[in-house]
Amino acid sequence: MTRIFGHYVALEMFFLWLLEFVPCFLAIYVLVAQAPGGSAGWIDLAAVNHAVILALTIGLTSICIGLYRPEICLQTRRLLVNTAVAGVLAFPAVLAVGEAAGIDTSFLLGDSPLRPLQFLLTWILFLFATRLAFSVAMRLNLLSRRVLIIGAPQHAARTEEAVRALRRGFFTVAGIASAHDAALLAPAALLQQRIWGVVVTAEARGAVPRAELLGCKYAGVRIFSDVEFREQQLRRIDLDHLEADWMLFADGLSRGRIEQALRRAGDILVSLLLLVATLPVMALAAVLIRLDSPGPILYRQERVGLQGRVFTLMKFRSMRVDAEARGPAWAAQKDPRVTRIGAFLRRTRIDELPQLVNVLRGEMSFVGPRPERPHFVDQLAEVIPFYRDRASVKPGITGWAQVNFPYGASVEDARQKLSYDLYYVKHRSLFLDILILLATVRVILFQEGAR
Repeated sequence: MTRIFGHYVALEMFFLWLLEFVPCFLAIYVLVAQAPGGSAGWIDLAAVNHAVILALTIGLTSICIGLYRPEICLQTRRLLVNTAVAGVLAFPAVLAVGEAAGIDTSFLLGDSPLRPLQFLLTWILFLFATRLAFSVAMRLNLLSRRVLIIGAPQHAARTEEAVRALRRGFFTVAGIASAHDAALLAPAALLQQRIWGVVVTAEARGAVPRAELLGCKYAGVRIFSDVEFREQQLRRIDLDHLEADWMLFADGLSRGRIEQALRRAGDILVSLLLLVATLPVMALAAVLIRLDSPGPILYRQERVGLQGRVFTLMKFRSMRVDAEARGPAWAAQKDPRVTRIGAFLRRTRIDELPQLVNVLRGEMSFVGPRPERPHFVDQLAEVIPFYRDRASVKPGITGWAQVNFPYGASVEDARQKLSYDLYYVKHRSLFLDILILLATVRVILFQEGAR
């Protein structure tokens, strides 16, 4: 993993992005430079700028569809669907960005009606082929790095499970060693076994031979605590080993005034633009809700916001008016309380559009932990440690938990989502916000987590 603006990114996926960006950039550069009006010199700087913009646009569509998630390389059917969708979306995205930036994209259209189809199929096949090659490399462990876990087997089990189940193809557990086995921890022994990293369990930290581990580190072997290693690889917080004062050292809560001002300005500008752009959609949704079932169009509900302050969240009503006659309850799969139109609004996330007003008011942001109801917050805070810490930042329309975990409808689900929410709180940055917004496109398109 490599750290970019505080967020851990799989190095292998970065190289995959680079592998695709370079030939894409070169191909576009050649086509743009050959167009009428191109520079006659060795390097056409305008063509370079245009090629970078268009190649980045194509790469962003792949990120939106989730093509840089390591697990997708191991799911052939899903990979085929996602690459096709990414290719289809890339074409209009390039045309739109080209029009906005004043870039001539006529080379994509050409003189033949088959020219766009040729570009489309070529790019889809290229995306699929690169990931298929990565899939083969992952299955054959060609990209795998060997990790040695130090500690008792029962304490090392969680890290071993994380390596094998969730990061398969990138890491292999070479073995589990006792903290007292100094000979095994000698730098020469680790290098001979091609050990990339050593993970030390929390229980073994006081017993490991410090001199041997330092020698390993000087020899180029990575040294991790088990908590740090799982956080990096799984990109969520280990709640069982979280210190009571963890927020004092969380970089995500130390952002300066400039970043806070930029974040707020972005919320205001984008929410205004989206309110105007989605007005026809919201008007149609309002009409359909009124025709479908009796009751108000908008649903107002108290939610817990920043620092525990309660605010009124707005959504399009997607349930019957008597949905909570017996008290607050989580939504379930195929919930009978959801109306016919409500089911469609939930799947497409159109029911969330009125929350743009909450963002405009400053009660919410675009990215952050989802705001929960006071009833559930009080209930969950009693059984899940640190649950109220998620209110350290503004709640959001989308968030790190929403793009990584399906809809939660139980205490255990809430605990899992909290581990992602607190990772966001700890590592919050504009870069991570952008990644979450891009990933939200995938969640909406493939209707992930909707109920």
